[in-house]
Amino acid sequence: MRLMLTFLPLLLSVALLQLSSGGVGPLDALTGLEAGFSTGAVGLLGSAHFLGFFAGCWWAPRLMGSVGHARAYAGFTALGAIGLAAHILVTDAWAWTFFRMATGLCVAGCYTVIEAWLMARLTNATRGRAMGSYRVVDITASLVAQSLIGGLADMPTYTAYALLTILCCASILPLAVTRMAAPAAPTAGRLRPGLAWRCSPLAVAAVLVSAVSGASFRMVGPIYGQEVGLAASEIGAFLAIYVAGGGLAQIPAGWLADRLDRRRVLIGLSLAAILACAATVLAAGGGRGAIMAAAMLFGAVTVPIYSVATAHAHDFATSEERVELSAALMFFYAVGAIAAPWSTSALIAALGPSALFAVISLAHIALVAFSLLRMRARPAERRTAYAYAPRTSFLIGWLTRKEREAPQSEKPGTQS
Repeated sequence: MRLMLTFLPLLLSVALLQLSSGGVGPLDALTGLEAGFSTGAVGLLGSAHFLGFFAGCWWAPRLMGSVGHARAYAGFTALGAIGLAAHILVTDAWAWTFFRMATGLCVAGCYTVIEAWLMARLTNATRGRAMGSYRVVDITASLVAQSLIGGLADMPTYTAYALLTILCCASILPLAVTRMAAPAAPTAGRLRPGLAWRCSPLAVAAVLVSAVSGASFRMVGPIYGQEVGLAASEIGAFLAIYVAGGGLAQIPAGWLADRLDRRRVLIGLSLAAILACAATVLAAGGGRGAIMAAAMLFGAVTVPIYSVATAHAHDFATSEERVELSAALMFFYAVGAIAAPWSTSALIAALGPSALFAVISLAHIALVAFSLLRMRARPAERRTAYAYAPRTSFLIGWLTRKEREAPQSEKPGTQS
């Protein structure tokens, strides 16, 4: 409890930020469709979010090094508030694309600042408990944000975006009034995508497939939900159940990943994802209960793939490489997430709602084939413990580094 109180300002900022940012994607999709945006244009908004997110991950450490944590957080929050409030000034798909880049940049920048603040204050003795609290707050706020979608969609457009803007601005307050001193300005780390490929080509492929699954579902899911007859309030529940399924599955997925060859776990999750895609398509004709159950199943088998892939890549990295490896894996996730929403939404427009899950199924079929191919390259090697890896900033690797440490030698292996 004392540890929670110590980091309470940071956790409150995370919660308020997630309540704001978690609602803008689905709200944009529903409001945009009502305003006459094409499904491709709505998907482009999701891609723009991840483009801004990637820019924020890259820029935030450099800005913190120049102006410090608190000012950097305030600057990123201002960008996010501008992007949210600007939605009510003009209803145009291309304009909203730039607004979503601003909100994506805000999310990545703010998470980077908060995680850098935690990074400077945690010790080996407190890291596990603090990260557990951080993850619980983040997931809980994400669930609440998705659940609010129905209420936001029923409000006038001005009111809905004003409320999200207020929440975004409110996330500054805990850090602005805290007596906890800000850490010294950090030195920006390097981004080395080649490191991830050197450690594990399979992990890179799995992260890309995870991006196709997660970004497509979260950003294009409202289009799919509307196409299969869900009301706005039900679309919020549809997305929240997906998030809940993914969160609950982290424990059994981690148990399996620490006891079995992680490549086999990835294959099993991908095969289950293919079946979940088929079940979700079939559930469209089975009523709302079937659709919700399929969403939970889909989240349970697709969300843990990123963490399993991350653990597998860290098995072949030295302690000194872990932070840069986590950043490199998130880089590949951002690449996949930028491309996925626009392409899947365009396919939905051309082929119907089931095209979303056809694309995701094809991605997982490719991952299964690549996994089987890479299993012939070398025997399994496991040195690090599984840890849930949130995709929040390039600094998350440092925060989870001690959870991945193991007593075995740190000599990196060959490619897997």
